[in-house]
Amino acid sequence: MDGPDLEGRTVLVTGSAKGVGRELLLSTADCGAKTAVHYHSSADAASEVAAEATARGPSDSMTVQGDVTDPESVDELFAAVEAELGSVDVLVNNVGDFAPSHWADLEFDTWNRVLETNLNGTYLCSKRALPAMREQSYGRIVNIGYASSEQGLVSPKNFPYFVAKAGVLMFTRMLAADTQDDGITVNAISPYVVENSDEFPADLPRGRPASFEDLIAPLYFFLDPESGYISGENIEVDGGWLPETV
Repeated sequence: MDGPDLEGRTVLVTGSAKGVGRELLLSTADCGAKTAVHYHSSADAASEVAAEATARGPSDSMTVQGDVTDPESVDELFAAVEAELGSVDVLVNNVGDFAPSHWADLEFDTWNRVLETNLNGTYLCSKRALPAMREQSYGRIVNIGYASSEQGLVSPKNFPYFVAKAGVLMFTRMLAADTQDDGITVNAISPYVVENSDEFPADLPRGRPASFEDLIAPLYFFLDPESGYISGENIEVDGGWLPETV
């Protein structure tokens, strides 16, 4: 898949040691970006991704540890990236815990962790990235949502995740409005079920989950220089799923 020219750009994808984050980060390395592989506890996996990114792209890659729910840790991880690769031009807020249990069965710590990693992490990382983006009049922020969250999708199962993702999409629209004069775009990609998901419903749209390539395509679209007027948008990668039928 051909992507935009990201040579000279620094890309940070949160939670990029594994899963969707890994694939999104590697896709930007394929486009020539300098890449920062963020992890919380998966140091070995992050090192493997950084090595692959360096092998696949013409630019450097590094690993960076941090807790995206802690302001001091977020500041430290951005400072580390800035010292080695330069200021972050592209931020993909991918981190977000998932707790597929009935809301009443969740421990309070789990409830908080789902809300904090998905919503607070997106807020803290975006806030930290913005000063440098504003200074250079360029920046791309892409947040990972969840399909149909904008329509108030709720369920007793995994409720805090739905709440957090609705907040992420509201934050996306707000931040797009707040950066419209700064050369920055803020958009979201919202999948339903992805090929590495923990659970698969019996009836998948189009008979399959979304592939990693299905998510990379809208990422490339948002990062394309010709998409600079598109901000505050959300692309649902759901195969035409209607939650009303579930």
